[in-house]
Amino acid sequence: MIYKAGVITISTKGAKGERVDTSGPNLVNVLKNEGFDVVYENIITDDIDIIKNELIKVCDDGINLILTTGGTGFSKTDVTPEATLAVIEKEVRGIPEMMRNLTYKITDKSILSRGVAGIRNKTLIINLPGSKKASEENFNAIKGPIKHGIEILLTDGSNDCAN
Repeated sequence: MIYKAGVITISTKGAKGERVDTSGPNLVNVLKNEGFDVVYENIITDDIDIIKNELIKVCDDGINLILTTGGTGFSKTDVTPEATLAVIEKEVRGIPEMMRNLTYKITDKSILSRGVAGIRNKTLIINLPGSKKASEENFNAIKGPIKHGIEILLTDGSNDCAN
């Protein structure tokens, strides 16, 4: 089955045209290479209300997977995890735990990422770091089970979870 995906880049400078952001377009290519149908892509500012509204809008459009890139660090304006936590119904802690664990082997700075993951309705939202390299490395660390998780999310039961 082909799942619909969206990529939201959170970058005030990128949204204002003051910087070219490469992480979002790169994630679009990564998702397409993994067989996802990328039906949504946008770049928005680091504003908690704008991020929350964007996530709600995209979830309500029936997208199965949303990857955000940016806003997961220690800066005062990094509010992507807080916005995500405000709109999700269920947190999926294993995803960011595994991303940090596996990418720690690449850089010890991975433990500084505050990204979260969770479910809103039938959409899985995953926060990724803002750099092109780090966002791809983090997605690659967890891409294996993502389609299975979406499949379970979209069905009425979890008959195949034990297999």
